[in-house]
Amino acid sequence: MKQPSTTESINHTSNSELKTIAPNEEWKGTPLDDQGKFVNLYHPFESSFSDLLKWQTDKNPYKEAKEKETRRLAVDFDPETFKNDEDYLIWLGHASFLIKINGTTILIDPILIDNMFLKRDSELPFPLDSFPPLDYIMISHNHRDHCDKKTIQYLSENHPETTFLTGLGLKKVIQSWTKGQEIQEAGWYQQYQITDSTLDITYVPSRHWSKRWLWDDNKSLWGGFYFRSKQKTIYFMGDSGKGPHFQDIKNTLGAPDFCLMGVGAFRPEWFMHQSHISPSDAIEAFNNLEGKHFFPMHFGTFDLSDEPRMEPWDILVQNRTSINGLLLEPVVGQNLLKIEALK
Repeated sequence: MKQPSTTESINHTSNSELKTIAPNEEWKGTPLDDQGKFVNLYHPFESSFSDLLKWQTDKNPYKEAKEKETRRLAVDFDPETFKNDEDYLIWLGHASFLIKINGTTILIDPILIDNMFLKRDSELPFPLDSFPPLDYIMISHNHRDHCDKKTIQYLSENHPETTFLTGLGLKKVIQSWTKGQEIQEAGWYQQYQITDSTLDITYVPSRHWSKRWLWDDNKSLWGGFYFRSKQKTIYFMGDSGKGPHFQDIKNTLGAPDFCLMGVGAFRPEWFMHQSHISPSDAIEAFNNLEGKHFFPMHFGTFDLSDEPRMEPWDILVQNRTSINGLLLEPVVGQNLLKIEALK
């Protein structure tokens, strides 16, 4: 299979210090366009200010249902979780996860402090000063609901021994927010340098884009993470539209035991489909991954789109018989490695 791209890529890039797990013999690295900007593997991102304006000015057909929605994500945390040596996988809301694998503690996409753009609709399961020491902090891409300046500043100050793991180009974004900690940048299908030799963490493709300011479109990379230990494999999707990359990830790294799948911020679909997968398409992606456990994320915490807060979960429950695996109930704070699947 040739390296896929619907964009004319004249260059490819990677971090020469990191190991690459090539998905095929012709893989040259993460593709760049003729301006040196990152591009998706299969679907070029089509940025349109007119589409954004149309979405913002059109009437939301789900407005009434959204205003009537009173349900919120359940929160349930057992403080004993941090008092033993057992592994855990804890959802903190949106796309933030706290993971412990073989004694290594990892925090993904932490948005832990409200800012002018984002106000939480779901509580954190425990206070910020209760976090265990963090070995690694992982940032999937530069969007503000995944990469938060105040949160990174706080964590850098209070976890001085941590290492940041992210995608190519993100070091320029976050370096000034840190206290000089190491920052590793990976291209797609590259493995980070991890102290624990029994744990592999690979940065994998997603269908998305990047932008924080008016001038930095797609100058830093976006993606997901694939964790492999001797006991389990975990796939974190990051932000992504639908596409063949899910199948590629499975073919390259294997079927994951746990799939952390984004299902929210998907309406209106005509606008959001390039960036965020719908719950129905997330089921298809999960089935292509041939995962064992489906855990939905990226909903219920921040108001980012047109759908009611809990609609993504309702759609999954209504279609759970289509899921070729076990659907896990989204409870903030619970150890997902121990909860039972929805029957």
